[in-house]
Order: sequence, then structure tokens, then C-alpha cells
Amino acid sequence: MAGIQQTLASQASFEKHGRKSKRELFLGQMNQVVPWSELLALVEPHSPKAGNGRQPVGLAIMLRTYFLQQWFNLSDPGMEEAFYESPVLRRFAGVDLGVAAAPDETTILRFRHLLEQHELCGKILDTVNLYLESKGIRISTGTIVDATIIAAPSSTKNSKKERDPEMHRTRKGNQWFFGAKAHIGVDSKEGVVHSVCTSAASVSDVHMLPDLLHGDEKKVWGDAGYQGQTEAIHEAAPHAQDMTSRRAKYKGGVDEVERRKNRNKARARSKVEWPFRILKRIFGFTKLRYRGLKKNREWLLAAFALVNLYQHRKRLVTLGA
Repeated sequence: MAGIQQTLASQASFEKHGRKSKRELFLGQMNQVVPWSELLALVEPHSPKAGNGRQPVGLAIMLRTYFLQQWFNLSDPGMEEAFYESPVLRRFAGVDLGVAAAPDETTILRFRHLLEQHELCGKILDTVNLYLESKGIRISTGTIVDATIIAAPSSTKNSKKERDPEMHRTRKGNQWFFGAKAHIGVDSKEGVVHSVCTSAASVSDVHMLPDLLHGDEKKVWGDAGYQGQTEAIHEAAPHAQDMTSRRAKYKGGVDEVERRKNRNKARARSKVEWPFRILKRIFGFTKLRYRGLKKNREWLLAAFALVNLYQHRKRLVTLGA
């Protein structure tokens, strides 16, 4: 955003006393660690070009708007409203109300559809991971796999008078959930998410296992839901050792040796919970906003790219990202 002249409407207030809010500090950090030039170069060939009609909103503004939606769990109309309420968000996105109005919800929706149409969100994840690799944060030869349920709206108060047909119910413990699953493959050393799949909540975790491996693994970790998948692991990663947890409780008692092994495996697997925690607790993504698995998969691919940057933000700032 350097070199852009701003009007008084976009300047911070002239109050004598004040401090930066947590939101402002967060955005300042993320502004430093996001590889803007690489991501803009990725999207630019597909973005609308200026013609004789209405001029398109700048690509940098739209990409920053899309990321703000991810970080603060904002809908399209919610994002438009937030721009008029928050000077902090306007400054981050480069929106200057002294020059032009903030992007409206239709413009925001069209940009999201552009990313979905050209399947750019998976490329955003790949671009971010290549950037992390250039900073020494590399994907190694160990992968941890896991999945989390993300609820979908169960209401039928919509134009079709039905729930999303691509979402299904599943039971976890004694509780029923309606929605989808986000399946991820995470590097066992750095905790970087390198693979993302989505499915209806009723789909077993094991069906997505081969798609979560990059193929060069030496070890693959998973919870007990992935046991018995040694053959599937070897088909996707021929040199990988199956480190998934095994059953330890039987009718006759408990296999203490297997139990101890499972404890050690659980310590190695703990890193897979970091991305889910950031996604749900920091970014607030606890419920699907869109209908259909494809739209939500694209959203999650971009979300986990930002999760990777967030969990390594301090290291990247130190490295001078």
C-alpha cells in the first residue's frame, strides 16, 4: 500500500491519547507476514480489467477484503457494514472514503465467486507454503491426519425450503451434528497444513486419508479412527510407516503396552490440533456460511493458508518477512 496518497477521510484521528487495539495489532502483524506480491500475481490474470464502463475495485483492496472476512468471520453484507464502522479495517484494506465508497456486498461476492470459479484458493495455499519454505519453514517427511466437524445451518427457511443436500448428519459420542468435515494433512515438524479435503459429516475419516498425504512421507500419524489403513497409506506413500493409534481396550482388559504406545503417538499428533484451534477459536469459523461442499472447500483452503501464516507469524516477523 506504500505510495498511495490518502485523503483526510482515511487518516487516523488527531486524538492526543490512545493506543492500538488488539485488532489493529493483529492486522499490523498479518500485513507483515502475508506474501502480498505473490498472491496478487496469482489472482491478477483472472481479475476484471478496466474498460469503458464501471471501473473495477482495485485487486489489492479485494484480496485484503477477502482475508478480512476470513480473519473476522464476516459475511458479504457484514464486511460492507464493517468498512463503514471501522477505520482500522478501512486502513488495512486501503479503502479511502474520501475517494470512493467501500466495496459493496455484491462486489465482495463476485470476487469470492471469481476465486471459486478459477479454483484459486488451493493455489493460495500452495503459494503460502512455498513462501514459508523460502523462509526455512519446510514440509518434512511426516504427516499427521485428522478431521473436524463444522456445523451447517439446519434451518429450512430459505428459497428452496430445504437443508443443504450435500450436508449430512453424524453422531459423535451421544451428540448429533449436521454439516461437513474438514480433513487436513499437517506436517509433523512445523505444523503446516499442506492438504485439505471436505466431505459431508457422515463420511468416514479413512476415505480421505490417501488425499491428505503428499507421497514422500516416512511416517503417518492418525487417531484410532484411521487404524487398519496401512495398505491405503502405502499406496499413497510407499515408504511411510503407519503410526496410527491402535485399539488398547478389550473385553478381557487393557493392553498396557499398546496404551503406552498410543500415548507417545498422541504427543506427536498434538500438532494437528493447532490449525483447528486457530480456525475455530481465533478466526471464529465454527459454522459453514455457504451451501455446497465446493464453495466451502475453497473457503477452507484459503482459511488454512492464513492459519499457516498466523501460527508462524512471530517467526516470520523475526525473519523479516
